[in-house]
Amino acid sequence: MTNLLETTKLHEAIPGPPSSGIFDLRQGSFFIFPYKNDQTRTVRLERVIFRSSGIIGRGTIVIRVECACHNCPAPDRCDWKEKKLVLKMSFPSTSRIPDRMLMDRCKELAQGEHAWVLDHLPDIIWSFDIPFRDGSPQYNFKKKYGGEFEMRVMRGVIFEELKPLSSLKTAKECHHWVRKYHRILHRDISQGNFMVREKNGKKYGILNDWDLAIWLDDKRDGPTSQFRTGTKPYMAHEQHSSKWKGPHRYRHDLESIFYVMLLLVCLYSRPDEKLRRPKTEGDRYEEWHQRDDEFLYDKKHHTVHADDWEPPVTAFFSGFLLWLISLQDSFRSGFIDQGNFHRAVRNTAQLDRSHTQMNFFDEDTLGGHLSYEGIVSIVHVFEEEELETRGREWQLHLENLRQNRVD
Repeated sequence: MTNLLETTKLHEAIPGPPSSGIFDLRQGSFFIFPYKNDQTRTVRLERVIFRSSGIIGRGTIVIRVECACHNCPAPDRCDWKEKKLVLKMSFPSTSRIPDRMLMDRCKELAQGEHAWVLDHLPDIIWSFDIPFRDGSPQYNFKKKYGGEFEMRVMRGVIFEELKPLSSLKTAKECHHWVRKYHRILHRDISQGNFMVREKNGKKYGILNDWDLAIWLDDKRDGPTSQFRTGTKPYMAHEQHSSKWKGPHRYRHDLESIFYVMLLLVCLYSRPDEKLRRPKTEGDRYEEWHQRDDEFLYDKKHHTVHADDWEPPVTAFFSGFLLWLISLQDSFRSGFIDQGNFHRAVRNTAQLDRSHTQMNFFDEDTLGGHLSYEGIVSIVHVFEEEELETRGREWQLHLENLRQNRVD
């Protein structure tokens, strides 16, 4: 397999000429961007679907677009004409790996028994980078703050339009595969990044927006711009602490998924209908979207450590209650074992400073409480109905569970 540097060279976004970073977002306007073989391509902008306000610096904007075929490289056989497309514009640091590169690398291994993963990955059609020119605000900040300021690039990604989570009408695995086989962490799991693809009458969950993801084997990929990565209401509780210095672990992504589920089922009466007056008792989950890190750390710490915890799930989402209670119990038990282990290490060091050998504690899974097998054991059944599974590894684990019950 190619190393990281070689892969970057193969898959890096096509560069365009320097820009001020200012462009017209009005519906009906046109946007020109670099394409293959020094050509350009043009799309017509439609409605703005999403505008980020939660992640410092990136300023993500998602716009529905259609190809302006008169400016295609081959307008008589436009390969984008019949597709529903969106343009995602963001301003990541120049060191950030393009999400197209991450997805291309994943797709290299999504073959044979792993081909099912392709239905759960976003379909990135094209990507490009446009650097900021001399005299732009970015360059002026760089001149003023020097090494303290992280230079950014205007990054565009064209991909298929997916449907939001709110499009689902009922309350009824790809993340683990990406982490295990490509050792990639997403690091920005939020409600807005869970999308739906409809294909041949079936619906597939898509974990979207991988432009904050990192390879676990690349130690250079820490948080950028001296800020924690993620969207505040869904970040793991440790990330809100001023003492947290990393690293980002697999369990942090799982904790984010837990909060996505928790806020959805407590703040919404249906996937597309938010409660006007949510009954969240003392937790006040609706405040998680407005409050600061200190508040969020306190509330989330209580959530994952509390005894006899039961969230105020709305009637429509009542089937998720057992999942949430079981997942919270896994977090609570894991943090208890983590605390016991760290205390044992400190006590041993104090009693015998020559003794440094201790049993290993898996921080990624909190001592196995948040292992892949443990999560599958919780979420493979919904309201007493076994859910469809597509990964062979998942299927084998469920077969073992069934056999153990028989025995």
